[in-house]
Amino acid sequence: MNLSEIAIYRLQNQQLEQSRFKKPGEVVEWLGAVQAQDYAGGKWSIGLRLPESTDTSIEQAIADKTIIRTWAMRGTLHFVAASDIHWLIDLLAPRVIASNARRYRELELDEQTLAHSNNVLKNAVQDGKELNRRELLAILEKNSISTEGQRAAYMLQRASLDGLICQGVARRNIPIYRSFPEPLPKTNAMGRGEALAELAKRYFKSHGPATLQDFVWWSGLLVVDAQAGLETVQSQLIPETVANQTYWRSQSVLNVPDSPPRAHLLPSFDEYLLGYRDRSASFNALQAKNINLGNRFSPTIALDGRIVGTWKRVFKKGAVVITTKLFTTPKTAENQALSTAALRYGEFLDMSVLLK
Repeated sequence: MNLSEIAIYRLQNQQLEQSRFKKPGEVVEWLGAVQAQDYAGGKWSIGLRLPESTDTSIEQAIADKTIIRTWAMRGTLHFVAASDIHWLIDLLAPRVIASNARRYRELELDEQTLAHSNNVLKNAVQDGKELNRRELLAILEKNSISTEGQRAAYMLQRASLDGLICQGVARRNIPIYRSFPEPLPKTNAMGRGEALAELAKRYFKSHGPATLQDFVWWSGLLVVDAQAGLETVQSQLIPETVANQTYWRSQSVLNVPDSPPRAHLLPSFDEYLLGYRDRSASFNALQAKNINLGNRFSPTIALDGRIVGTWKRVFKKGAVVITTKLFTTPKTAENQALSTAALRYGEFLDMSVLLK
């Protein structure tokens, strides 16, 4: 196995090629979680993996609470399947809360204050109420809880990590908060060891080939916990050594495309790149300077799994205008692949598209 084959495997396992799913919740459940601090980009990440989907259909799944937006891996906003939200939060939230301890002290958010804010926020969204951030902060202030500076963000996150509130459909990109979902009737509680194994299985089957270090990065787990999860499920996976690194993947068969090339317009935080610590299978160090913006990437263009450029969008008179910046001059077949990818994005938004 070489780096090019790793890229193709990842395209297939992440359902960017020949997706076998029909519903947004199925995609999110397969991937374990979908990074979603960029709300529009998170929806498109799901849409990329559902050929017939639209922005409206993804939002309907959020409204129907089959997928939930909340802080999950690494304390970052993700979409999570409703069937997974409880065991994932039980497993991952304590680590995030512990890592926030110093910041809580700096913001004078002791456990008594956080318990108070938790109770206020929980009550604010009872009985199906949905409130935006400004409305929730006003309620906190009314209850003599200061929301100055970053206190607001950390209180909202803490109530989410404690399984009290979550986010629904955003309105004009403004998050709307609602009550945390009750466990589904068929949802079984998991012990910690079982949850670690389940998360490892989801990750390596959907993101593989990947290394243990990739899993640690993605999940935010301690190395010892990530290793324990991997060891439990490694008999279900295939290990391969590339450049002295052990990669783990599912037992799926590599389907190398012959022709024509396939392009994907990836949003800033798509799992195809952000799901790994080591991204060398998709781009080299020189290209990284063109797409790395500190803690995020520019929206990128993947061609058969390799990043070949960046893109951005603007809306003009009911159309979406896509401007690309390619690292090299594309061939005719590659230009056609880009056009197809742009048309798919227009279909997702239900808008005409202009590719520049």
